[in-house]
Amino acid sequence: MLDKDIIDQLKGIFSTLETSVTLVVTGVSSRKETSDMLEFARDFASASPALSVKAEDAPTEEDAPVMQLWKDGTPTGVSFCGIPNGHEFTSLILAVLNAAGLGKNLPDESLRRRIENLQGPADIFTFVSLTCTNCPDVVQALNIVALLNPRFKNTMVDGGVAPEMVKSYNVQSVPTVYANGQLLSVGRADLGELVGKLEEAFGSSATPGLDDGTPLGFDAIVAGGGPAGAAAAIYLARKGLRTAVVAGRIGGQVKDTMDIENLISVPLTTGPQLAADIRKHLQTYDIQIFDNRRITSTELKDFPKRIKTDGGETFEAPALIIATGASWRRLNVPGEEEYIGRGVAFCTHCDGPFYAGKRVAVVGGGNSGIEAAIDLAGICTHVDVFEFLDELKADEVLQKKLASLDNVDVHLSSALTEVVGNGKSVTSVKVKDRKTDEVKDYEVEGVFVQIGLTPNSSPFSEEVPVNKRGEIETDANCRTSLAGVYAAGDVTDVPYKQIVIAMGEGAKAALSAVDDRMRGITPS
Repeated sequence: MLDKDIIDQLKGIFSTLETSVTLVVTGVSSRKETSDMLEFARDFASASPALSVKAEDAPTEEDAPVMQLWKDGTPTGVSFCGIPNGHEFTSLILAVLNAAGLGKNLPDESLRRRIENLQGPADIFTFVSLTCTNCPDVVQALNIVALLNPRFKNTMVDGGVAPEMVKSYNVQSVPTVYANGQLLSVGRADLGELVGKLEEAFGSSATPGLDDGTPLGFDAIVAGGGPAGAAAAIYLARKGLRTAVVAGRIGGQVKDTMDIENLISVPLTTGPQLAADIRKHLQTYDIQIFDNRRITSTELKDFPKRIKTDGGETFEAPALIIATGASWRRLNVPGEEEYIGRGVAFCTHCDGPFYAGKRVAVVGGGNSGIEAAIDLAGICTHVDVFEFLDELKADEVLQKKLASLDNVDVHLSSALTEVVGNGKSVTSVKVKDRKTDEVKDYEVEGVFVQIGLTPNSSPFSEEVPVNKRGEIETDANCRTSLAGVYAAGDVTDVPYKQIVIAMGEGAKAALSAVDDRMRGITPS
């Protein structure tokens, strides 16, 4: 099941593992799926004497073999329904390391306290596809919750081995999370977001965050951990400033990208790899990273600048660099929010396979929309592309490829006005012809929204000027109209939203902040 090279790598990873971890495989022994999982578990456990395997011949609720992690003879609350291969192989490795307290993705003290204070109990099912690049983040986050709080259990469910569960839970997108039978989350989410949703759903035994409310003081704060934020933090630290990065996740939007071929001097990398490299680079400097945070309020007009997070913390510094990036833009039409995860999707790589053999719609005629349509045309019976403008905006090479496909129709000057469903899933969309005002129904079972990005500027927009698109307005040196407040990357009005541009803007913002500090424009 696992080849020798992989087992040898695992031996290196688990070389310091001393805590006893048992992989308990439960399933009907006569079924091939169970014997396959046992073979996988035994190969995996052969990498360390601290790992062992136990087999239990019994049916499971999931009607598929389940592998539980036990620590020192006690269940941890972490389980895998289906062999965690593909992108989820890392989730299994991290679960073992985290159970032993050796993982590098364990949360800091403040977030750990929030997790421990969560009320329960809750049985969580996290539905995934092994090819999904967003799923491991969600699985790993909820595994951490289960490891730190005994009231919570998390089971990764590979939809391919538990089709009846997928059907009964009406899963049409991954990752999809159910807690005690109620929908908790759909799509990409980091640990901080998921903890917030669990607090809302199950309550907390104490006020989260720092107990005494004392602000955490620094020379400079960077809000955001993507390419712009990372570059800013590194430049600030190199100039000797005590720097904090406050972010939802390190890597930001980059983690949602696969192949990256235009980062100069790096012929090819991936979003997840670049995000990991960004974190590694940040950690080579004396930079304090506070990830899994959401900024809830700000005080920016005076000195020091203050930001507050959903964990109850307050950060303050004479200088703030805003580099919070952007997020997928929504249609904001009736039915869209209701059917996210039940027919409305944003990632063709993750959710496209759910619509194989079905008719779908793609909204957006830019590069991302046309790439999505080409991708979906290979597995769907028909794809309707709706573009608001009078012409497609995608590169010519993509348009030529699209034109060669006989199961794709392109509708220009078309505005999708409503997503229609039957309460469980999408059944059609209403589309208005902008030239004739005629509204037409198109029967589709899936809608992939690909209409670009919207800047994550809302926490700051009451104090820092933004343009009509919500982008923070900056000058050529990344300064805003407020002394001591700078902005960089996709959250700003700088043209061309590219990784390499964001990195350069982050560096520029940091150098402007250092220059203002030296000149006495901002206090030291």
